[in-house]
This record gives sequence, C-alpha cells and structure tokens, in this order.
Amino acid sequence: MYVAVKGGERAIEAAHGWLAEERRGDVAVPELSVAQIRAQMALAVNRVMAEGSLYDPDLAALAIKQARGDLIEAIFLMRAYRTTLPRFGASEPVETGAMRCDRRISATFKDAPGGQVLGPTFDYTHRLLDFALAAEGETPPAPEAVAAQRAMPHVMGYLDREGLMEGAGAGDAVPPDMTRQPMELPACRALRLQALARGDEGFLLGLAYSTQRGYARNHAFVAELRIGAVAVEMEIPELGVSVELGEVVLTECETVNQFTGSKTEPPQFTRGYGLVFGQTERKAISMALVDRALRWRELGEEDEGAPAQDEEFVLMHADNIQATGFLEHIKLPHYVDFQSELELIRKLRREAGAGREAAE
Repeated sequence: MYVAVKGGERAIEAAHGWLAEERRGDVAVPELSVAQIRAQMALAVNRVMAEGSLYDPDLAALAIKQARGDLIEAIFLMRAYRTTLPRFGASEPVETGAMRCDRRISATFKDAPGGQVLGPTFDYTHRLLDFALAAEGETPPAPEAVAAQRAMPHVMGYLDREGLMEGAGAGDAVPPDMTRQPMELPACRALRLQALARGDEGFLLGLAYSTQRGYARNHAFVAELRIGAVAVEMEIPELGVSVELGEVVLTECETVNQFTGSKTEPPQFTRGYGLVFGQTERKAISMALVDRALRWRELGEEDEGAPAQDEEFVLMHADNIQATGFLEHIKLPHYVDFQSELELIRKLRREAGAGREAAE
C-alpha cells in the first residue's frame, strides 16, 4: 500500500511539472505578462472577477495565466484566494445613478434622458476575422472617447413617476451574505440576486434564452443598460462619516416586463435586475431576465413549470465551481465503488444463467 501511495505521489508531481511546461508553451514565443492579459483580455478578466466574487483585475489576470485560459479554473482560483482574505467591514450601497458611464443605452426610449452612449461594443461590428490583428502591429488610434460626465438618471425613474412601475420595495434591512452562511430555500430576492451574480454566464444565458422562447412568458425590454465606474464608500465609526475607498466598474441592467395586474394591483410594468462586476453585459441581461422569471410567486403569477421559474433548479445549479467539482470528481479513482458494482452485475448474471438452465 505504501509503495502504491509513493508511486501515485511521483505521478502527480510529474503531472504538475508537465502542466507547468504546457502552460508556458513554446519558449521561443515571448511569455504573456499579467499586465498584457489585464489590458488585452479585459472581458475575460471581468468574467473571472464577477463569478469569482472578488474585484481585482490584476489577480484575475494572474488566475487566467495560471489556468492556461480556462476561465472556470481561474474563477476557482479567485474564490479560493478570496477565502484567505480578512473582512474588515462592509461598504455602503453603491449609487449607480452617479455612475461615470462608458456605455449607457436604452432599448425602450430613443431619447433617453441623459442621452445614449454606445461606448465600446461589438453590437455594430461585422463578425469577420480581422487578419490585420495577426500582423501584430500597432493598432491605429481610435477617436478620443471619454466617460460621460453629465447626469445619467435611471430610465425607470420616469416610469415610476407615472405610476407605471411596480414598487421597488424596501428589501431586507441587512441582506444575507451567501459567502458567509449556507444558502437556504426558499430564498429572498437579495439572496437570489447574489447567487445569480456569481452564477455561470453560459448557464444563465441558456435560461434567459429559454424565457424569451416562451418558457415562462417573460417578454422583456431592456429599459437601461449602463457600464461605468462607481465610487465605493465605507462608513468609519470613529469619524462618523463615509470615506471613499476607490472605484469599481460595474454593469447594470434593468428590464421592464408586462404585468396584467391582480386583485390588489392594477396593470403595470414589472422589473428584472442585474448587477455584475466589470463590463459583462451579456451576463447582466441574462441575470435580469432570470431574476424576473423567479419572481412569479411574489407577483401572484402562475407557475408554468418553466426551468427558469424553478428556484431550486436555478440557484442550486448556477454555480460553476460547485458544478465543476461535482462533475470532475468522477474522473478521480473510484476503484472500490466500481468493483462492488462489477461484482453485483456478475452475481446477477450468474443467477440469471442458473435460472435459465433450471427452466430448460
């Protein structure tokens, strides 16, 4: 047994060494730096920060480099590192209405108050390979663009003032923190939004798409999508005031959905909400659609049995780190389990064969 264990250790060490070589790749090619990954693979960095629940572009870029570009492995590294960090307080709720927007669009109002800011987007690009990038020359300078400094009031506010939107509600005084206590079902909306913000982008995208195809009848409009920097403040008890700690880049999406009303509520619009680290608009829109689908019970709607309406199904399967761990553990040794099943199958076959012989 000891010899087998030592042999396994040597094999694992050799696998780690080989992994390091594969990560580095051809030594004749210059190695990617963390700064290059952060600057030129920003959308991957943003996803790792969002699903890793840790806002640090440098660490996210390092995780991507270490994981050889496997974003789920990089997210795992970020989550693991996050657990080692001390928590010294909680910040104040961020004010997204004061966001310095790099991008702000509305699909519901052409002349949105504050104006439309297209920002850096693939929306209007031709999906053709740009072979000029393969030349690895300097990119021509783009026209100078700056974040919008003017006030960008939320579009939802104008619908609110007409009484066309459902009330946002006060919410929980102190929202539960799913990183410090196990998630319990049924979950309040604040807890659901936390789980969705950490959830896998692809999983949420599939669920959101299913709502658009009719599973949950969740026809939504993007009232507003905004991306930009917001200040993070923390109250210092000794000073009695809030102090700005820095800024984070966020993507916020608010959707507006039809609602026919109920016995107590007139017909009005309802909302879905998504808020994610970095420029991650596909994730934020998906999050808003799934958030709205999960609200069927509190809005007095019927459960149509759609996957996106099933709270347990959505929240317990959205986390890609839990899913990866459970999925990939089956490739590890299960010799004893399999041998017991193998012996059971052989025994059943012998008994079935003996039964047939007796019948003959």
